[in-house]
Amino acid sequence: MRAILLSTVIAILRLPAWAADVNPQEVIQKFAAKEAEFAEARNNYTYRQTVKLQELDTGGEWSLVEDVIFSPEGKRMEKVVYAPVPSLRQILLTPEDEQDLRNVQPFVLTTAEIPEYDIEYAGPEKVDEIGCYTFNVKPKKLTPGKRYFEGKIWVDDRDMQIVKTDGKGVGELKRGSSKGQAFPRFETYREQIDGKYWFPTYTHADDTLHFKDSSVRIRMTVRYQDYKRYEGRSTIKYGDVVNDNGAPNSSSQPSNAKKK
Repeated sequence: MRAILLSTVIAILRLPAWAADVNPQEVIQKFAAKEAEFAEARNNYTYRQTVKLQELDTGGEWSLVEDVIFSPEGKRMEKVVYAPVPSLRQILLTPEDEQDLRNVQPFVLTTAEIPEYDIEYAGPEKVDEIGCYTFNVKPKKLTPGKRYFEGKIWVDDRDMQIVKTDGKGVGELKRGSSKGQAFPRFETYREQIDGKYWFPTYTHADDTLHFKDSSVRIRMTVRYQDYKRYEGRSTIKYGDVVNDNGAPNSSSQPSNAKKK
């Protein structure tokens, strides 16, 4: 008992000052409120999303480049820029894959969504020298047809926003949906784009999908680039203005995504 107690005290003394006195529930409330602000703010940004999915054994590939923009009437929409014919041979993309791409991989955990998850404080860590609080997150229950995140999140101890996620999409399929699906584990990194909010910029997955009769090795990358704030008929970022149709200006330089 004494040895365990002494080692615990030593471990606490070695914690950095920012992590020595943590109230997990208070941290959760603060970062969830900031995430709610961010989710609302991100809905007012245009950006380009580039997806590449590869079957490593066959060389099969699926690629998609699309701009998330606003119509002249101010309606948020996706405009496909590049979509070659897929050459995948072993896997078939499903509506659940699309939900994960849209909502789970760029995971946001707001105040309204906190009741849906069990959130356990896992301790302090650093991500690229950024002090973070880490939490293990999993859904309390699965609603058929809805996708959830399950894994680990890193929350910046200063800005109280998620800066990294590591996990996978989970959920219960709707009745009549195809069974035997498998989903990869992924990492998503964020960067501070506008000096206030941390935006998803890079998602990476390198995993083996296990099906009933086969296993498929895949690699996937998603890049989120050229964030620009939409303000009426024009969007301004660092002095740049988007085109009249709301698409990002092609002359803008993409942000450099963090990689593992």
